[in-house]
Order: sequence, then structure tokens, then C-alpha cells
Amino acid sequence: MNNEITKRVASRQNRLDDYPGEGQPPEGAPCDLLCEDHVGTYRMPYPCVWIEGGWRNQNTGELVMAGVAGWRVRKA
Repeated sequence: MNNEITKRVASRQNRLDDYPGEGQPPEGAPCDLLCEDHVGTYRMPYPCVWIEGGWRNQNTGELVMAGVAGWRVRKA
């Protein structure tokens, strides 16, 4: 593996380590989401909640249409 790929994999793993959510999130608890697409990983800019089996924007109630790679309960 070349150095650039190794750095990218390490960076991704570091970001995932910051979002250790495992199992089903607590229903209705505000969470930070780490999402991933073909470009890389990014944090959703708004709090999200897990409701009825899906992630929703806490402010608007809209369903999150992104690939969620990790989550963590939001700090107060």
C-alpha cells in the first residue's frame, strides 16, 4: 500500500473512532452523525435523532438521506 492510501485509511479510522456508536441508538436522543460518500467522511452540521428505525434531522424532522458511518450521543 502506498503512503497516500495508508494516510487516508488511518484518517478515516481516526474519524470513525470518534463516533463509537454501536448497536441501536437511544430513540429520540440528539446525536452527531459521521457520514460517508464517494468523496470521504463528513459530520452532519445539525443534530440528528433515531426515530422509528431511521435517522432524522432533529430540527426539521426530515429523513437523513446519507450513508451513516458512525454516530455518538451529542454532548450537552
